[in-house]
Amino acid sequence: MQVGFVPTMGHLHAGHVELVNQAKLNNDRVVVSIFVNPLQFNEVNDFEAYPKTLDADQQQLESVDTDLLFLPNTDVMYAGNQQMSTKVCVPEITQELEGEFRPGHFDGVSTIVNKLFNLVQPQQAFFGEKDYQQLLLIRKMVKDLNIPVVVKSVATQREIDGLAMSSRNSRLSKPQREVAPQLYEILEKLSKKIKTDSALAIDKLEQDAINALRGAGFEPEYVSVRNDLTLCTAGQEAGNRRVLAAARLGKIRLIDNLKID
Repeated sequence: MQVGFVPTMGHLHAGHVELVNQAKLNNDRVVVSIFVNPLQFNEVNDFEAYPKTLDADQQQLESVDTDLLFLPNTDVMYAGNQQMSTKVCVPEITQELEGEFRPGHFDGVSTIVNKLFNLVQPQQAFFGEKDYQQLLLIRKMVKDLNIPVVVKSVATQREIDGLAMSSRNSRLSKPQREVAPQLYEILEKLSKKIKTDSALAIDKLEQDAINALRGAGFEPEYVSVRNDLTLCTAGQEAGNRRVLAAARLGKIRLIDNLKID
C-alpha cells in the first residue's frame, strides 16, 4: 500500500485541500497531520495567535475523503521537553532569506518534518510552492539523510485577486486584505521587466520592488531573484530564476514567490 502524506499546521484552506487532492491521485491512502509546531516560531505571540480551527479542518478533510487525520501533541513530538530534544539542521540553504529574518525557524521545520516522516512512514509527501525555501530545504534533508520519501511540490494556490493562500490571511484586517494582493502584483511586474529587458540590473529591479512595496504600505524584508534549484543569487542570464519576497502588513507577515524563467 502506498501512502501519501500532507503535513500541516491546521487552519486549512483551499491550498491544503489541493495538496490532499494531488496526494490522492497516486496513492492508496492519504494521511494529513495537524500540529502547530512551537519550535518553528520565532515569536511567542505569533505562536499563540496562530488560528486553531480543528472542527472546520476536520469537515474540510472529510469533504475530500481524507483517509486519516493525525493529531500528535507536543508530548508526543518532543517527549515532554522541547528545548532538550534532538534537532535536525540543514546547512547553507537555511542561512539566507527566511533564515536571516527567522533565525532557528528552519531547524524547527526540518526537525518536525523528519519526526513526522518517521511516524507516518509515507512513500510520498506533498508541499506547496508558496513556502519555496522550505520545499528546497525538505528536499535536501531527504536526500542528505537518505529518507525513503518522494517529495512532491504543488503550485501555489491563489485567491481571485492573486494573493497566495495562507492560514495567516484570516488575520488581515479588511484594509490590509485590500492591500495584500499588491505583493504578488509587484513580483509580477519585476518578473515581466526581467523577461522583457535582459540588460536591466537585477539588484536595481529588486530595490525598485522593495520601494514599491513600501509605497503600498508594506514593511518589506526582502525581494530577491534566485536560482530556483539552489537559491544562489541569480545573474542576468535566463534560466531557472525565481523571485522570492517577504513583507509585513502590520503584525502579519506575508511571503510569496514567482518563477521567472
